[in-house]
Amino acid sequence: MSSRGKKIFLASTIIIPFLIYAIVYYAPIIRNAPFKAKEFVSLEYKWGIGSNLENSYNSATGEYKYYNRNDSLIVTKLMLNERDKKFLDSNADEQGFWNLPDIVANTEADVQQSKALRYFMKFNYETKSKEVTYLSDFSGNPRMRGAAAQMQKVIEQKLVDLEERSKENK
Repeated sequence: MSSRGKKIFLASTIIIPFLIYAIVYYAPIIRNAPFKAKEFVSLEYKWGIGSNLENSYNSATGEYKYYNRNDSLIVTKLMLNERDKKFLDSNADEQGFWNLPDIVANTEADVQQSKALRYFMKFNYETKSKEVTYLSDFSGNPRMRGAAAQMQKVIEQKLVDLEERSKENK
């Protein structure tokens, strides 16, 4: 068999079936991705101690309310631009946010009675949404705790950056 014949044989027996398999397997996954970045609408983020989530941010309205170190309520308006939305969506995808359960807590009783810092994160898309409530005293699966904690830190840092950007623009 000539060198050219060997290359044709190799391509027809290994490479072409692999490409067909990849297209057949991955096309529906990509086409039906559960949370598409282009469909991202808004983010809701709340935090506080116990069940009282008195600090909040809603990107749909831009309303950002939080208590500062002097226990003064600060209310401001911060809007996410498209770049921020894409960053948050891709980071949520990277952290595996979509695979987290709705409540990341030790037990059901812990959810009702815990005085630990609690974070509520909700990503709204055109057709669906994903929300996660994360209690900071969660001691279960380290990967789950890490994903929820990292997503919370990313959102918090993005809010700090937005606030600094809005102060610079004034």
